[in-house]
Amino acid sequence: MIHPFYKSEDRNFTLLKGDCTQLLPQFEFKFDMIFADPPYHLSNNGISVQSGKIVSVNKGIWDKSKGFEEDYLFDKEWLTLCREKLKENGTIWISGTYHNIFSIARCLSELNFKILNCITWVKTNPPPNISCRYFTHSAEYILWARKNEKCPHYFNYELMKEINGGTQMKDVWMLPAIAKWEKSCGKHPTQKPLSVLSRIIQASTQPGSWILDPFAGSSTTGIAANLLGRRYLGIELSEEYLHLSINRKQEINFPETKKLYLNKILGGHNLLTDATSQILTDVVSDYSYDLPF
Repeated sequence: MIHPFYKSEDRNFTLLKGDCTQLLPQFEFKFDMIFADPPYHLSNNGISVQSGKIVSVNKGIWDKSKGFEEDYLFDKEWLTLCREKLKENGTIWISGTYHNIFSIARCLSELNFKILNCITWVKTNPPPNISCRYFTHSAEYILWARKNEKCPHYFNYELMKEINGGTQMKDVWMLPAIAKWEKSCGKHPTQKPLSVLSRIIQASTQPGSWILDPFAGSSTTGIAANLLGRRYLGIELSEEYLHLSINRKQEINFPETKKLYLNKILGGHNLLTDATSQILTDVVSDYSYDLPF
């Protein structure tokens, strides 16, 4: 029997502590969308620059490569389990760099997903290349795939077009890395910005949708989901980051904070009218389709 590490009072934000490959087989539930920020396998004792200081690129033991084949087998395992948790018309988004994205693409093809796009997220404020021996790394990649070749997926084309100034949105996104205000409760070493997750969630889900993140970290996926009127299950090994996730969720329980964050991630596109704000911020009250724990 699964016992949540945390379940919010509004029942829209649930956390499980443990390894996703062990927890996912233990319950039956289908999600509308999955976002996964898996280990990139890039912790190789190298160095980078952060806030003008030289820092190690090592994120932790969980991010160290075990060799291409073993890394591939790990990716195949968790993606197989995630596929079983998607609705037939569901989609999955997976972030990465050249260290892991080719393994992910191979797994998606072998598991009969249909790859829809490879988004290039170009960071507007990347760290410099201090070795001066190759080009500066300034982008990450996000693969978007649907579960079934012939089952149509949801895509809010008109909203993406509106956000993009009235023209079709391309698969190259110019978005900043994490902002200072997103670290008010602390920071995860691989934390994604709300600007990226809010765009993904708006593009591929509708209000009330259930979203799974098997590598939750500090639950940026869940914060974006709840801000936008979606529901969330996050799985995370680290108790430290689970507590960080809880603090972030509790932070947006304050109406003024929630409004501020919504305006930061949506206000720049002039989409946050009083009517849409009410729709997006209302807590989903239909619990007819709920987690089994």
